[in-house]
This record gives sequence, structure tokens and C-alpha cells, in this order.
Amino acid sequence: MAKPKKTPRPKAETPKGFRDYFGAEVTTRTEMLQAIAGVYHRYGFDALETSAVETVEALGKFLPDVDRPNAGVFGWQEDGEGDKPGDWLALRYDMTAPLARVYAQHRNDLPNPYRRYAMGPVWRNEKPGPGRFRQFYQCDADTVGSASMGADAEICAMLADTLEQVGIPRGDYIIRVNNRKVLNGVMEVAGVLDPANPDAMEHERGIVLRAIDKLDRLGVGGVRALLGAGRKDDSGDFTDGAGLSDAQADVVMGFMEAKRDSGAATVARLRELVAGSQTGEAGVDELEEIAALLAAGGYGPDRIEIDPSVVRGLGYYTGPVYEAELTFEIFDEKGRKRQFGSVAGGGRYDDLVKRFTGQEVPATGVSIGVDRLLAALTAKGRMERDVQGPVVVTVMDRARMADYQAMVAELRQAGIRAEVYLGNPKNFGNQLKYADKRGSPVAIIEGGDEKERGVVQIKDLILGAKIAETATHEEWKDRPSQFEVPRDQMLAKVREILEGQDT
Repeated sequence: MAKPKKTPRPKAETPKGFRDYFGAEVTTRTEMLQAIAGVYHRYGFDALETSAVETVEALGKFLPDVDRPNAGVFGWQEDGEGDKPGDWLALRYDMTAPLARVYAQHRNDLPNPYRRYAMGPVWRNEKPGPGRFRQFYQCDADTVGSASMGADAEICAMLADTLEQVGIPRGDYIIRVNNRKVLNGVMEVAGVLDPANPDAMEHERGIVLRAIDKLDRLGVGGVRALLGAGRKDDSGDFTDGAGLSDAQADVVMGFMEAKRDSGAATVARLRELVAGSQTGEAGVDELEEIAALLAAGGYGPDRIEIDPSVVRGLGYYTGPVYEAELTFEIFDEKGRKRQFGSVAGGGRYDDLVKRFTGQEVPATGVSIGVDRLLAALTAKGRMERDVQGPVVVTVMDRARMADYQAMVAELRQAGIRAEVYLGNPKNFGNQLKYADKRGSPVAIIEGGDEKERGVVQIKDLILGAKIAETATHEEWKDRPSQFEVPRDQMLAKVREILEGQDT
């Protein structure tokens, strides 16, 4: 009789494209989210939390490089194998599509315009790579119901304030602004867009948009190849191009190279490129208005500039688009210098809510890639990742756990993070190793002898580590890192040590 096969043990590993985040990483992200929320709140935006799951129908076909509605997302069908299969559902891939659904569903109860911000994870079923994960955090702010260019200018100003609030000084970032209408005007001139038949050549225009959006990664030559027959990457994979003629590609490339030394000169060049296109000329007018509004608020081209190379990859943008780029240099994994690149982007999407209501509802907003922003600050040494651990009360006598719990209760009630060691207390050295691994600033020791004398030993672990690293034997004796105090003075001494560590 054959032996029954053993069920294999599951592998203890994260799925491809995902990762785990531990204490300090979670804490620093939370602090950043709070800082960003503070700026959004100051600008008058209200918080909104939506479901992580939406119907595929509600999400729509807006992911870059995706032609099928359920590709690029993590989706499943309710009761897919049943007699009456239900809706296709998917994890949200951004915060904007859910906002459009919320506004359409609750518009009679919401103020108009509706200004909201949302924070949380999003998921994209795309090929992962170095620093590119399938789950990541976004921090969005949007205004729905206003066609005013003032809403777009405000989003750009708020983005600048947010970057500075989290530690990116002026000179280390630039917010670049463009307008999809201008690009549509260029496509009209190039013969890729017919206003009388906007659905014609839609596929080719999508390739053009994605190609321009990859300018910083592929360079002029790579983009030019994608405008034409296509491009083979370093791995040998071939990407089909838009199939434009050389003359058509020249017009598009002229648009990408339209940036001049001043915003006024750039606008003038864009007017030349879109001459004869009503849509393109309207887009140039909107760029001029945004620039004037920003200048009135003190946001000049040193912080926010017009740049025709910005198109944004998502297909739902209909007007102004913007992108925040960090301009300082970092070293990549191979030790090469490079600029960090984009950490936020957004734009106007006047047709997204229309999918639900049948009526055009103007909207504009921005999304910050929180994980990328954290990575940028860490790379520049501007993000303190060492989060202080708890005070650890060691266990010298298992029978006296009530005494130790009373100590941590006293510390916690005073607002001090603290815990009792709950591992095997037999080896005291292991307790101190545990405190070290936790990053604990202080350890408290009360054995039988200390209990009888009514005292506790308080060990300054931070100072002790510094002494161990640098002190001579004489300095060691002169700078004790362990103190004996009466039990009723424990709290005061711990406070004194913690305050000394903070200075």
C-alpha cells in the first residue's frame, strides 16, 4: 500500500512584486502621511476613504499599456463558476477612478465643488522591477465640479507646499505643467487626430502618449522609434510603434522640444505648433491662465514651470497635466549618479464622472507616490529611520510579574512607550539583547535584592552603547550608564534619561 503523500509546506516568502514593511518603515510613512494630510487639510480638502475593491466596470479601461478592462488589475469574478456569475471585481489601481464613482453615487449629498483627499494602498498587476512594486501607497487630492483653471493652479501650489513640508527644499524639485489639449492640437496638425472622428487612430494616439511619457527613460531616440515602427529594448523585447510617417513624427517631436528659457517663450512656441487647432489654442490659453494665477500667489518658475514633455500616461486626462520631479542626484545600485525623477503627478479629467452620469463633470487632482517620496528622502539622508523602541522592564523573578506589570502601567500612563519582557527570562543577557534589537532606550531591572531595598536599577542603553564604542576605561568609570534609584523615583529618572537622549 502506497504511503499517502505529505502535503508540502507553504513557502514563507512574499509574492513576486510585493514586500513587507516593518516598524520604523511603517512609522516614518505614517508621519509623512500625517504631514501631507496637514497641508491638504489646510487647503480646505476633506478626507475620504473608499473601498479597496471596485467593480471592473467602474474602474474602466484607463491603465497605461492595457487594452483589456481586466488586464493590469488584480481581478476576479463573483461566483465565476456558478450558474449566474456575478460582477467582475478588482483591487483599485488608483484613487481617482473610485472618486469618480463616489461622486456620481453621492453627488446629491456632497458640496459642489467637492474637495477631497484620500490616502492608502493601490494595486497594479504589472511586471515588477527594482523599486517597482505591485502594491504601493498613494496620497491624492482632487476638486470635482469646478472648471476653473484656479482649481488646477491651486493643486500645483499645494503640491509645492507639500513637498517643502515633508523636507524637499526649493531648488530640489520642480513641478512641470502641460495641457493635453495642446498635445491634441499637435496631433491634429500631425494628422493623427480628426476632431470630426475622434475614435479614429485612437490606438496610435495611445502609443504616442505613452512614448512621450517615457522620454526621461528612453531618450529622444527611443521615443522617436516608438512613434515610428517600434523599439527593441535591451532584453530583446519588441514594442510596436504608432506607425507615424517621418513628417508626422517631426511634428510630435517638435512639440516635445518646444520648451524655451521662459514660460512666455514656451507658450509662444506652442501657439505656433497648434495654429489652426481650436482645441490646441484653448489649451495654450489655459496654460497662460494657470501661470498667471500661480505667479499672483508667489509660485514662480523656480518652483512650477510649463513643460510640453509632460503628458502623463493615464488615458483619462483631458486638460492640464502636472508632474513633480525631484532634481537632486542620487547613486543607483551600481554606484552611478542619476536624478531621482518623478514622485507625484496629476491633471484634469473632465470625462471620468461622465461615464456614470452621462453629464460632463469637471475635475482635477494630483497623486503623490508616498513610497517613492520616502525613498528619495532616505537616499538624501533627510528621513530619520531610527524610531525609538520601548522601555523594557526585565523579569528577574517569574513570580513577581504583577510588580513588573505595575511598572509598565505607570510608565504608559505617563505617556512613555514601555513593555515587560515576555520571553524566557532565564538568561538575563538575552533580555538585554532583546532590548537592543528593539532599539530600547532604557531597561529597568528589579531583582529580589532591589525589591527588598525598595530600589530599581535603570540602565541607559543608548549612553551605554556610546560609551562601549568610544570610551577609555577611565571614562567608563566616570560616565556610568546604570543608575540605582528608589522605586518611587523610577518614573522621574526614566523621564530624565529620555529627555537627555533627545537633546
